[in-house]
Amino acid sequence: MNASLKDIKSPIAEELVIFEKHFKESMNSHIPLLNKITYYIVKRKGKQIRPLFVFLTAKMLGEVEHKAHIAASLIELLHTATLVHDDVVDDAHLRRGFFSINALWKNKIAVLVGDYLLSRGLLLAIDHDHFDLLKILSTSVKKMSEGEILQMEKARKLDIDESVYFEIINNKTASLIAASCSSGAAAVTDDADIQQKLWEFGECIGMAFQIKDDLFDYGDHSIGKPKGIDIKEKKMTLPLIYTLNNLPTAKRRYVINTIKRHSTKPKKVREIIALVKETGGLEYADKVMREYHQKAIAMLDEFPQNVANESLRNLIDFVINRTK
Repeated sequence: MNASLKDIKSPIAEELVIFEKHFKESMNSHIPLLNKITYYIVKRKGKQIRPLFVFLTAKMLGEVEHKAHIAASLIELLHTATLVHDDVVDDAHLRRGFFSINALWKNKIAVLVGDYLLSRGLLLAIDHDHFDLLKILSTSVKKMSEGEILQMEKARKLDIDESVYFEIINNKTASLIAASCSSGAAAVTDDADIQQKLWEFGECIGMAFQIKDDLFDYGDHSIGKPKGIDIKEKKMTLPLIYTLNNLPTAKRRYVINTIKRHSTKPKKVREIIALVKETGGLEYADKVMREYHQKAIAMLDEFPQNVANESLRNLIDFVINRTK
């Protein structure tokens, strides 16, 4: 039986209560409108999975000190900033079932709010002289931007193979979870090798996390997002790439042409989804996802075996087996 999120959080329950207060304070401004918007953000926060990785990694290696709270707040500020900016880029009006910032306050305000949150995170690290955290997070910001732009570039031509796909999701999604684990390590140890190992650990989780998200595109309205969104946005995900690699040349050309010219037509999208299912694209993506999952679990064998380590294992399972 899989552990609940409440069980997973139990070794760091006290730390999370302190973190909530710290995170809210980190967004404070003397500008009333900014405070109104950040209050709206805090009230509609998600599961805050990334701070969990920060605290559990830190707890696995030692005692959770103030630096871990700085790291967790920095991660969550950065993550929130990217979500606000993503909604502007995607012209999305909903986020976690609520109106997005750009839907309520328009794009100009949303971009500036994202910039503000990013700057608050950077200043948080600088004000406490945690330049090692700043380096870890700056690396992640760079990678995330590169991943998004590479994906946009490839959406024009649809000339993407598995290696490019893995580069995109490593940068776009895995780098922030990697930064969460690495900064959790940096909060308790100066050992660069341990920090690097936990970056790689986080990358494995992030890769599995994104492939799981890709699989949601072939589900239904009861799990995750409505199906076909990635196809409509001309995003080449692993199930589709596998399918294209296993089609005859003429059929492959037909599918690419359909995505380029007819991706907004529901009937055509359903046709591609059916084809991906028929060719085993979902099974292949699921297999790759579980390989990353097992690699991450195996890496935990190298670290202290304690309640935090056990919770990390359960958190990875939770991420992989989530239904939304």
